[in-house]
Amino acid sequence: MASMILLTKFDALQRCLARIAAKTPASVDLLQNDLDAQDIIALNLERAVQVCVDIAAHVVAQHSAPAPSTMGEGFDRLHELEVISEQTALRMKNAVGFRNISVHEYQKIDWLIVYRIITEHLDDFRDFARQVLNWTESRGDKSPEDGD
Repeated sequence: MASMILLTKFDALQRCLARIAAKTPASVDLLQNDLDAQDIIALNLERAVQVCVDIAAHVVAQHSAPAPSTMGEGFDRLHELEVISEQTALRMKNAVGFRNISVHEYQKIDWLIVYRIITEHLDDFRDFARQVLNWTESRGDKSPEDGD
């Protein structure tokens, strides 16, 4: 069974993805002209990436793997532990790249790229969560916070 920490993180991720889906306009042109939608979507994408980074760090720490030195490296560690596929690790590292631009260089965001992410790649986050959850459940893992 997944730890309460992971279950809480999975729930937070689902809320971010639902918020993004609810605010995704019908076209990139509408997104480019809707500052409120831009803010809501960018913030929730940032949060979704951060939640996935947190999940990776938690799993790595629970399984005594070497600590990642970057956000993206956490996904490499999960792949090394055979928690997630190589393709999922790469997609999540790409998401970290978007997050870094969004956080540090917001004025440089390419809304066409964002639109592609929100219309074509939200399943990357769901696949990541599914793989982590399946791996955790298949191992019958119990974290110290779960007791017994």
